[in-house]
Amino acid sequence: MQKLIIIESGIKKYKINECMLRLSRGDYKKAVLHIPGFLNISLNTFHNWRKISINDEQDIPHEKVVLFEILFGLKRGGLLNKRIRSKSLNQRLKAVTQ
Repeated sequence: MQKLIIIESGIKKYKINECMLRLSRGDYKKAVLHIPGFLNISLNTFHNWRKISINDEQDIPHEKVVLFEILFGLKRGGLLNKRIRSKSLNQRLKAVTQ
């Protein structure tokens, strides 16, 4: 079995390419053809989502992120390469009223 080599530039916001590269060459080719249909998106949209850089403002709709996580067998939040940290609403409201 030959390894498929893809050269990427920059860190991506989502682990789509990382998950795709774990597939065998045959499964990779099938996945590229069938994932857009599974997600009800165009092939062009799929490729654009794979290219989103970590600092881009563009995002994938949440429902599609969840579907990607299910397809790739990832835990909830596992598709995102970037940790999002924030205070809870309760903490923020307390800070505003003080």
